[in-house]
Amino acid sequence: MNLYASRIQMVRAFMKEAGLTVYFVPTADPHGSEYICDHFKLREYLSGFTGSAGSLFITATEVGLYTDGRYFIQAEAELLGSGITLYRQDTKGCPPLLEKLASLLPENSTLGFDGRLVSFAFLEALQKELCGRTVTFQDKELPSSLWPDRPAISFQPAYRLADCYSGKSVTAKLSEIRSALSSLSPASTITARHRSICTGKETQEAEAYLITALDEIAWLFNIRGNDIACNPVAFAYALLTQNDAFLYLAKEALSPELLEVLASEQVTVRSYDAIYTDIKTLSTKTILLDSKRVNYSLLSSLPKESKVLDYVGPIQTAKAIKNETELKNLAKAHIKDGVAMTKFMYWLKKNISSMEITEYSAAEYLYSLREKGDGYLEPSFETICAYNANAAMMHYTATKESCATLSPQGFLLVDSGGQYFEGTTDVTRTYVLGDVPMLWKKHYTAVLRGMLALTNAKFLSGCRGVNLDILARGPLWQMGLDYRCGTGHGVGYLLNVHEAPNGFRWRISADRNDSCVLNKGMVTTNEPGVYIENSHGIRIENELVCNEGERNEYGQFLYFTTLTMTPIDLDAVLAEDLTKAEREQLNAYHKTVYETLLPYMTKEEATWLLQATREI
Repeated sequence: MNLYASRIQMVRAFMKEAGLTVYFVPTADPHGSEYICDHFKLREYLSGFTGSAGSLFITATEVGLYTDGRYFIQAEAELLGSGITLYRQDTKGCPPLLEKLASLLPENSTLGFDGRLVSFAFLEALQKELCGRTVTFQDKELPSSLWPDRPAISFQPAYRLADCYSGKSVTAKLSEIRSALSSLSPASTITARHRSICTGKETQEAEAYLITALDEIAWLFNIRGNDIACNPVAFAYALLTQNDAFLYLAKEALSPELLEVLASEQVTVRSYDAIYTDIKTLSTKTILLDSKRVNYSLLSSLPKESKVLDYVGPIQTAKAIKNETELKNLAKAHIKDGVAMTKFMYWLKKNISSMEITEYSAAEYLYSLREKGDGYLEPSFETICAYNANAAMMHYTATKESCATLSPQGFLLVDSGGQYFEGTTDVTRTYVLGDVPMLWKKHYTAVLRGMLALTNAKFLSGCRGVNLDILARGPLWQMGLDYRCGTGHGVGYLLNVHEAPNGFRWRISADRNDSCVLNKGMVTTNEPGVYIENSHGIRIENELVCNEGERNEYGQFLYFTTLTMTPIDLDAVLAEDLTKAEREQLNAYHKTVYETLLPYMTKEEATWLLQATREI
């Protein structure tokens, strides 16, 4: 029996004993994080699917895994032999996850789950899908015997991000957020199973603010940590009132110096798990929280008489709008990152025909170059280094044991980034290693045209990413092509590489919080692509900053400037497919790249860089 099939059988035995009809396992931690530490990778442990997004359900007769278009190819390969059915989200014939779960839960059935890993909002949405059927929701963690060698939760040392990097003190941030609590916009309506979650049509005031998102807590208290790989956050909760600020964080993660600093800022530190007991005796009557980020166990612990305002709190937008200090620092970080990426491109082009290079060794070499940058801390995500057909898998990961050897032909897609004290970077380049078919060049040039068009957007205040996304997809749509993901996402400042609420997507997705109105200071990636299964993948990605332009009788105009500083490979560009304006835009970008990076190059690299950024 397949290893994962045997693990599923063990879960089924537990379900039978506990009287569960369905057991649900999301990809989640208690904080609604996108990327999770090893302790919470239960879905991966049970299924073998290693992607960063997916939900598993188990019944007595069926096991299914839902995932999105980034992972269809990968999931199909990793689930082989497990007996698990792959459900391809948002494709024809695939029922939505909630609809599927509801279909498996007849009258008087029971759904089991770990209440720390499922959001309250998800279960409320499922309750609506059940259309009045009586179904019991049972908060029931799987026994430890099912995962005997489960890694422990990490509580690594946290550290303070100095004001010269954050641009704003903790005291100032606390004051700003407390002020926002006095005049909240109307909360959304939720029909709660276990409490009255109130809503209103007028501005409301919150007496307390429960914060569970790790990046929001890190931003508010100017702390960073190492509890999730590539995401410099610390496992914590926070509770804010007009008079008190409570930070729930393992005290072993805090040095005496940091504890002293927090105390001076009137922040009370409590143990990480104490939130679950403290919340039961919360005396404030009105509490703000985001039920999509607050787990079922925690919200269910609130006093029944509490009035809950279900709302995306003010930290999210405040964090997304970078201040002047952060933007200046980000420009520095992208120069450091551009130096590493450009030296990598030079090395790759120089050696592709004379030495053995694999996807894995290429990624390792790029890691070594980034590590030389002053202020570099770690990657911002696991590098995607994918050759030819492997690049059709959007989130492909090469390992030392399983990776392709590069040849002087085709494409190598490299999507990577770094965490620096000066900020977070995310950049993708597709490199030409030798001869490529004309069709691939057509695809490459269309991707480039889309990236340039979105970069060049000028638009009125009030626009969202959904208004602009067609600029990036337009050249591909004209060819009857598309890509099964968004065009871009917000980026944190020495925080999560994927950050809400800004992004580019051609339609609003209910499970993606990335369609806010774009504001000055927001940083968003611009990364259209082409992914042809069993053939090739192409992506070109820069980070953009939203800026204010002129203001006139039509309103406030906005535009983008580019943070990313590294050459775009010209060897697959069909110049005749570009307009004059597109050629001029590309040439201007490369002129800036050349002038910015030249001081950091050796003599040989400088000679090569001049050719790599040549005018076309």
